[in-house]
Amino acid sequence: MSLTAADITDRLERLTARINKACLNAGRDPSEVSLVAVSKTVSADIIRAGISAGLTVFGENYIQEAQAKIDEIDSPAVWHFIGHLQSNKAKFAVTLFDLIHSVDTVKLARELNKRAGAIGRKMPILVQVNISGEESKSGAAKDQAEEFISQVLEFPNLETKGLMTMPPFFDNPDLARPYFKALRELKEKIGPPLTELSMGMSGDFEAAIGEGATLVRVGTAIFGPRA
Repeated sequence: MSLTAADITDRLERLTARINKACLNAGRDPSEVSLVAVSKTVSADIIRAGISAGLTVFGENYIQEAQAKIDEIDSPAVWHFIGHLQSNKAKFAVTLFDLIHSVDTVKLARELNKRAGAIGRKMPILVQVNISGEESKSGAAKDQAEEFISQVLEFPNLETKGLMTMPPFFDNPDLARPYFKALRELKEKIGPPLTELSMGMSGDFEAAIGEGATLVRVGTAIFGPRA
């Protein structure tokens, strides 16, 4: 059965209450946290229902899938790219997205800078940091992140707004807290212009908010399990 705007409204109300409670517990203003609705594999019709329910920011993982949906959906929405981005797709990313979460190499940053410059745009990005050190995860290694970020900050057509990470999966989301805390401490150490922290998903966003997340990437809690 397809999700309706009413279904998504109900889920969104419950999710918003959890976000607000997590902010309250952390002594934070809920306005500091933005919800990115992860719409990978979600149809354009359901995204339209989400927009009707009040969702405004959508996160996509694949360029081709995202382009088809962005072209089809005429309602106003903000689009974030949250998946692994290959350098040869940079020319599409700079025209499709409002923010790229996953800049993980100097090669990619250089290509995004080139492509953004070609269309007269300053592209907002986040630098992905592999805080956990897992080989399966993309991103700058924790001990190399400061140097990497300093290089990215030199590109004139990129607006480096903050950092992103994905911790290991835990059944107990509090076990992810040290990884979220480490990313926040890295952001605080570097200071301006870094303001955003993209961390936390459906299973651990409350822990991420407790450690300073400003962008939480939530899909399952809104759209249900993926097929």
